[in-house]
Amino acid sequence: MRVFVTGASGWIGSAITPELIGAGHRVVGLARSDASAAALIRAGAEVVRGTIDDLDVLREAAAASDGVVHLAFNHDIAFQGGFQIAADADRRAVETFGEALAGSGRPFVLASGLLGITPGRMSTEEDGRTSVPSPTHLTGAETRMGTARLALGLAGRGVRSSVVRLPPTVHGEGDHGFVAALVGVARDRGVSGHVGDGSQRWPAVHRADAAHLFRLALEDAPAGSLLHAAADQGVPIRSIAEIVGRHLDLPVRSVPAGDADEHFGWLAGVLSTDNPASSERTRALLGWHPTGPGLVEDLEKGHYFHADRPVRP
Repeated sequence: MRVFVTGASGWIGSAITPELIGAGHRVVGLARSDASAAALIRAGAEVVRGTIDDLDVLREAAAASDGVVHLAFNHDIAFQGGFQIAADADRRAVETFGEALAGSGRPFVLASGLLGITPGRMSTEEDGRTSVPSPTHLTGAETRMGTARLALGLAGRGVRSSVVRLPPTVHGEGDHGFVAALVGVARDRGVSGHVGDGSQRWPAVHRADAAHLFRLALEDAPAGSLLHAAADQGVPIRSIAEIVGRHLDLPVRSVPAGDADEHFGWLAGVLSTDNPASSERTRALLGWHPTGPGLVEDLEKGHYFHADRPVRP
């Protein structure tokens, strides 16, 4: 297939691109900068210049492709207080892809998230499929969940759509997301902290296993499939904090919930919520069998503790 991939040079996309090419597909990646374009060319992909705000570019690229994988999300804006702006742009992009692919039977795979689906209990692939938030003005998180439902609904318009929900931690060497940020907070504070008793759980997946699931979804997922990329169902935050403390030679301490915002900053909400997730149905449906290291094993390798690692703001 000729596959159009947004976010193809990003953290997950840079693993998906070689995964697809290695399976015999042609990848056309969306690049918003010269550096991204050069990285895609080095990886063996073709390049379309633009951003997810360039809807005409997205429409034309999708129409010229045999399938679309949509990974791009403006995290720079989202983590600077503009999550709603980023979520709205993402929804417009999905609407555009739906228009371009309607009636074609071609695959469309959307990256979404597992955070907040069913706080406090194990989420499954059936959760959040049809529920509609009640507020008139949606929050950014609710908008993004609604975008995932929109993508699933494209199955009724002749698109073989699927949604891959990613854990908060898609880990591996070079990761600059939540775990790296938590390590940075520990360094800055001189203590490796967790909220309350630290029993809150994070699902997790290695980047290579996530990339493999996206390829399986593109090739074989039935229309309207909701998939969970959770290799670890739920790693307790306390266990993560203990590993961080040991590797940085820092004490491990509980941070009271009332002090979490001040101590952890933007990470506080993520660390305070229990978000375990099952991928049992995904594994059975597509034969997905994660083979990469789990989060604990990956942390123990030590690469998260290099002092010069970049961290998402």
